Amino acid sequence: MSFALLTPLVGPLVLAVLSLALGSSPLRRFLGLASSIVVLGSGIALVTAVMNDQVPTAGGGMLRADALSAYMLTVVGAVGLISTWGGLKTAADSRGQGAGIFEALISLFLAAMSLAVLADSIGLMWAAIEATTITTAFLVGHHRTRTSLEAAWKYVILGSVGVAIALLGIVLIYAASRETETPTLSWLLLSQAGLSLDPALITAGGALAVLGFATKAGLAPMHSWLPDAHSQAPAPVSGLMSGVLLAVALYAILRIQTITNLVIGPDFLRTMLSIGGLLSLAIAASLLIRQVDYKRMLAYSSIEHMGLMALGVAIGPAALPAVLLYMLGHGLIKATLFVISGRILHIEGTPVISNVRALLARRPGLAVPWLAAMAALVGFPPFSIFFSEVGIIMAGWAEGMGLVVMIALFLLLVIFAGLTRLTVGMVLGSPTPTPTPAFVSATGSIPSGSTQSIATIQSGPGDETLLVRDFSTHGPILPIILALAVTASVAFIAHPIGDLLERAVSVLGGTN
Repeated sequence: MSFALLTPLVGPLVLAVLSLALGSSPLRRFLGLASSIVVLGSGIALVTAVMNDQVPTAGGGMLRADALSAYMLTVVGAVGLISTWGGLKTAADSRGQGAGIFEALISLFLAAMSLAVLADSIGLMWAAIEATTITTAFLVGHHRTRTSLEAAWKYVILGSVGVAIALLGIVLIYAASRETETPTLSWLLLSQAGLSLDPALITAGGALAVLGFATKAGLAPMHSWLPDAHSQAPAPVSGLMSGVLLAVALYAILRIQTITNLVIGPDFLRTMLSIGGLLSLAIAASLLIRQVDYKRMLAYSSIEHMGLMALGVAIGPAALPAVLLYMLGHGLIKATLFVISGRILHIEGTPVISNVRALLARRPGLAVPWLAAMAALVGFPPFSIFFSEVGIIMAGWAEGMGLVVMIALFLLLVIFAGLTRLTVGMVLGSPTPTPTPAFVSATGSIPSGSTQSIATIQSGPGDETLLVRDFSTHGPILPIILALAVTASVAFIAHPIGDLLERAVSVLGGTN
């Protein structure tokens, strides 16, 4: 099965080169989607292997698939599929002459994320996560507007600081391993019980590594790059960053936590992650109440969900199955919402929440999936985010973290109220007729030379052409349906999902 380890790395790299070589061919817009399919297929193949008690390796042991890495690779592929497939049309409309570079960067991003979850060396894992800073910086600034370039620079600076801190932590962990017979950065070796590692170096290295990766995960107080980057990036990129980049950074924290727990116990990182998680929830709650931009609203929601996942990681093995399920559910739903937000922006011509009203009456094809995905995001059953949140809260209570759980519940209630108010404001209400603009002729056409898109013109109730639009004209609907269906059903699948989650937790040294 070693080919399944190499395919998600080599396949996207080949497709990246192909996207640059195809020139103006319309086929190149599908290459990002093809990369996602390659990664997802490899993830499913590796999941099948580990469920059959195999441990695929390649590159002399540098690449290795256990239950956790196989699961994470599947999450990367699934979220990538929804983002690239769902964003085909709206992204294509904005790519222009940079389409080949855009698709190449998407493929390189997926290859780097695949390497991060498949690498046995925590040094190689760090290098792969650092590589995403380069690819996503260009993707965030793809529109080349002043705000998008500013967001890209902010992301580069803060992201680079974060990964530099993480590198220092990894160097200290390696220094601690030099006291053993075999100095190493292999996670498999470092996570073995009984290894004589220097507690002081592991404490300092673990803290720095977690702090650095927390920057990439969007945890407060290192979160400030996230709202700008997610709101300015093209919709498929926002979905990938929210659903894949943040989850893989949290995966890196899980790997580091396993090493530190064996040497110094769980209390140190538990305190650190609890503070970061609660602070993330508090910042998201305070800023969502007065949010005016729906893409930034989704970005702050990512900070909220990553904060709750960090609390789950802090709680420990009892909450880890819920955290891993959370990664999949949040990734699929957030990719769906960013894809739909891109379509709303394309049609309405504005990211301002107060300028988008009565979507359910005017554009039900967009409003209905938006409402369903928002219901999943705020934690309504039967969507898996509900079960993940309940699992984390119950585990925290059982582990004696009742005060932390109560604070988190209060903040979640504030966030729920804020997201509900903003969503209702966008979706409900009656459309308000507005006078036909002076530049629109009696036949409804726009004179040549006008720069305003007809998609931004408000229409009266009698205009059936603009009141009801077919959702599929703005992009494929099937990925949206698939994402919602999977998120609504995955929590009820005991086998193989439940078994896979149990195996993944056991890899980290925990049991259910």
